[in-house]
Amino acid sequence: MKQAIIVGASSGIGRELAVQLAAKNYQLGLMARRGERLEQLLTDLPREHFIQCADVSNPEQARQQFAKLIELMGDVELIVINAGVGKREKKLDWLAQREMIDVNVRGFAAMSVVAMNHFVERGQGHLVGISSVAAHMSGGLAPTYVASKAFVSSYLNGMRSRAEHCKLPITVTTVEPGFVDTPMVQGQPSFWMATVDRAVAQLVQAIIDKKNHVYITKRWRLAAWILNIMPKWLMRRFF
Repeated sequence: MKQAIIVGASSGIGRELAVQLAAKNYQLGLMARRGERLEQLLTDLPREHFIQCADVSNPEQARQQFAKLIELMGDVELIVINAGVGKREKKLDWLAQREMIDVNVRGFAAMSVVAMNHFVERGQGHLVGISSVAAHMSGGLAPTYVASKAFVSSYLNGMRSRAEHCKLPITVTTVEPGFVDTPMVQGQPSFWMATVDRAVAQLVQAIIDKKNHVYITKRWRLAAWILNIMPKWLMRRFF
């Protein structure tokens, strides 16, 4: 049986990914801050799985808990780092900014290091990181979130280079969703909004195909291309 860990499995994309991977006969390690939601998720999944409560905003403790989960499971071949926080910033609030930096930057990097070191020791594996199309934006209403997702996409590209340099069969997949109907995007425009099950189905296919990079849904590739060529002064007017 194949084994996978989902970091940030308690809701939204992470929860649906657990459902869809379990249906494909994966044994899962489910990691998130909210233990009661993980317990509920266990009751909705077939077969036996593992759970680990951990808060990635406390990266030193979360690293230890993550490593223990990997050791407990035995032969984890797929790790998906989905934990993330997104907030609009109508007012500049350092506490809100710090939370996004702690989770989306420090926490993400800390989990990625544990995952990559595991795969190097194992000799192969697949790391999937959930970034956002927002990585291609810049604007005043969500500067911290946008910057944190730009970090995630750039960081994963660097990890992909390291995997190629070590000449091991380690795949690194960058996932950049647009609007997916989860609590994180409440209040956002419905333009190109995807259902969670549809978005995750495309994510699962990207995992199966071992893609280096995927937009979800696929039409967001066009949006990212436009954002990449848009002058910054024009982008500021829109965002």
